[in-house]
Amino acid sequence: MIRSRAARAVFSLLVAGLLAAAATRPAEAQYRPLPKANFGTASQPYGDAYRIEAAINLWDPAPEFVISSESLGIKGTEIDVQANLDIQQERKTETRLTLRATKRNKFRFHYLPLSYKATTNLTAQIVFNGIRYPVNAKVDSLLEWKTYRIGYECDVISRPQGFLGFVVEAKYTDAQFTLTSGGATEYARARAPIPALGAIGRVYITKYGSVTGEFTGFKLPDSIDKDYQGHYYDWDFYATLNVTRNFGAQLGYRSLDLGYIAKQDAGSARLKGMYFGAVARF
Repeated sequence: MIRSRAARAVFSLLVAGLLAAAATRPAEAQYRPLPKANFGTASQPYGDAYRIEAAINLWDPAPEFVISSESLGIKGTEIDVQANLDIQQERKTETRLTLRATKRNKFRFHYLPLSYKATTNLTAQIVFNGIRYPVNAKVDSLLEWKTYRIGYECDVISRPQGFLGFVVEAKYTDAQFTLTSGGATEYARARAPIPALGAIGRVYITKYGSVTGEFTGFKLPDSIDKDYQGHYYDWDFYATLNVTRNFGAQLGYRSLDLGYIAKQDAGSARLKGMYFGAVARF
């Protein structure tokens, strides 16, 4: 009798223990900590953990282009496309793509296509490609200026509050300027890869927002060859508001200064102004 009661008591305790363990397992699974996001934790700012970042910005810079081209030994006029050809300001779209290989190492690609066209009657004589265009001549103009940027970014200092790093990149510019008058067309084209070095820094003001500043540039020393000169300076400042961890909005200001001399041909571009856009991260 005593043994049977003891056996029943032990059996009852085992069953109760098994039931308690079974009831505890779902609760543990329910409150299991979430896995950490790539390169960060849930306490870090929004937008800091991603593998791929894509941004599209709308930029509205004034087209400050000056171009000259000689031919047959006839020096070309320095043509201001706004003042001489009545080319107007238009909103343009820039695409940016960043691949984040590790927390501190990123590969970047930027594409900025600029295209302007206009028709006007000249108010002053100009010379282009050895051809003289007199006052009141009707001229159709087309300016296409495409810039590709392929680069590498290394964040030397990386903290939850922000980062500071350097940028190495190659900028490839493809510019073509075309004038058509009286059925005759003349054009000049310049294509060249330009190396650039720079720095980038970001500060997270809040968990949902950050401020970023970046500069890249290059200047070909005048001492190398006076017939061939060039420079490229690019300043970019923008604020980002991260609505979620994957999507955000940007508002910035960019200043781009580019110039080249190739013997008797020359060109310069100064573009600056506000831009806004959207960014997505995955």
